[in-house]
Amino acid sequence: MNLIVRTLALAAALVVFAAAAPLQARPLNIVAIGASNTTGFGVGAQNAYPAVLQALLRKKGIEANVINAGVNGDVTAGMLRRIDSAVPKGTDIVILQPGGNDLRFFGTKAARTANIAAMAQRMHARGIRVIIYDPDPVPADFYQWDHIHFNAAAHAKIAAVLAAQIEASLQPQAAQPGIAQPAPTPAKP
Repeated sequence: MNLIVRTLALAAALVVFAAAAPLQARPLNIVAIGASNTTGFGVGAQNAYPAVLQALLRKKGIEANVINAGVNGDVTAGMLRRIDSAVPKGTDIVILQPGGNDLRFFGTKAARTANIAAMAQRMHARGIRVIIYDPDPVPADFYQWDHIHFNAAAHAKIAAVLAAQIEASLQPQAAQPGIAQPAPTPAKP
């Protein structure tokens, strides 16, 4: 009987200890797919929006790993061909920044749109959230001297927009005006 009491006491202590210990959630895994504006051409990988995004999320207390899967000169057809291999299992979010190379290299808007949709569909089928960053038009102050590649300030702005969007998506849904919320269940007497 004494052994049973000690075993139960130890089990109860372990339950209390486990409940008091903070749970470490796994990091948020993000992959940024794109071309030279994703790689950070002209500003360096450390100033490219994927690296800045990772730093911003971590500063906000969100343990995130952001992989930069940009390839200089890529077009959306190339991104579509490599997206499955570039996005490892365990990825939570894919940021797709398709860029302007399709149209610059004689592609069509229709093919570009179809490739973006196909990439999003593939990621959704894998249970991965997709954020498409494709402003039209791109603000004039975003560009370096070549009017093609983003400057460091633009990368910082893009990262801030993405960080806010990601942070908001991680918050529990609050009651929204105009949306019926379930009524609380009355307590039984």
